[in-house]
Amino acid sequence: MIVAVDGMGGDFAPAAVVEGCIQAIKEYNVNIIITGKEELIKSELSKYQYPEDRISVLNTSEVISTNEPPVMAIRKKKDSSLVKALELVKEGKADAVISAGSTGALMTGATLIVGRIKGIDRVALAPIMPGKNAAFMVVDAGANVDCKPQYLIQFALMGKIYFESVLGIKNPTIGLVNIGAEEEKGNELTKAVYGMLKKTDFNFVGNVEPREVSSGDVNILVCDGFVGNTILKMYEGVALNILGMLKQEIMKSLTAKIGAVLLKPVFKGLKKKLDYSEHGGSAFLGSKGICIKAHGSSDSKAFKNAIRQALNCYDNNIIEKIKGELENISQIDNIKET
Repeated sequence: MIVAVDGMGGDFAPAAVVEGCIQAIKEYNVNIIITGKEELIKSELSKYQYPEDRISVLNTSEVISTNEPPVMAIRKKKDSSLVKALELVKEGKADAVISAGSTGALMTGATLIVGRIKGIDRVALAPIMPGKNAAFMVVDAGANVDCKPQYLIQFALMGKIYFESVLGIKNPTIGLVNIGAEEEKGNELTKAVYGMLKKTDFNFVGNVEPREVSSGDVNILVCDGFVGNTILKMYEGVALNILGMLKQEIMKSLTAKIGAVLLKPVFKGLKKKLDYSEHGGSAFLGSKGICIKAHGSSDSKAFKNAIRQALNCYDNNIIEKIKGELENISQIDNIKET
């Protein structure tokens, strides 16, 4: 497998990107093309001993920043590290693309450069998040703020295929994020989607209220990008604040400090469970190629795990499986909004 990695995307690029790539080729059967400013990337590569035939560098002169309008940036910065990485996938020279740069630009590029799978109306961001009882997916988590009902049905289908193919969970549960458990609750979008999901043969368990999201009892949570991104950012903020508050309380007394030493393995396990770098990134489902969005503050471990995630998608042939389900499931056409 060949992975194109945006060498200039992320808060700690290119150092963290390069180190993560070095770790990945030592652990996984992948070859990597790093796109970006060649001088900077090769300077980082020179710090490591590695099989040089496994990593190559594609020089680019431009970088897309997170504060640029995504569509304009993708169209104007043709020689950017992100655009060149996306073009490698489009041209069949790479099997996946990974970037910790602008989410909007990667989503735009996944749509305009790599292209959408026929039958999928919108590419969706689908992060795997830690839950009390199990990890779960939120889809869409920010790519599509305004959605039509059929988009959410497609999100549910793609999430189902990901869980079954990549995570090995058969017939995963699917819930609709809503303000109440009752069928009649919500806005026009959620009411319409609820009725449509009932007509599918998905394992639809009904509405899921926000307070139940973090339990992980429902495998796939479907929502529009506005709601999903709010959940994602609130979740990250609450996790960081709880850990910070806990640390503050521990530092207030000697007794608490002694107790913390005894509980160190417990705290370490909890921190690992909440660590985004364990999953590495979020897949953009619906694109013709494997596109993984790494967290903006990704360290080398997160990049390595993002490459592992891309490899899992590749090995499990997720793109072809989504294509096959769209071709074979007549219910999508039967319930699609006209």
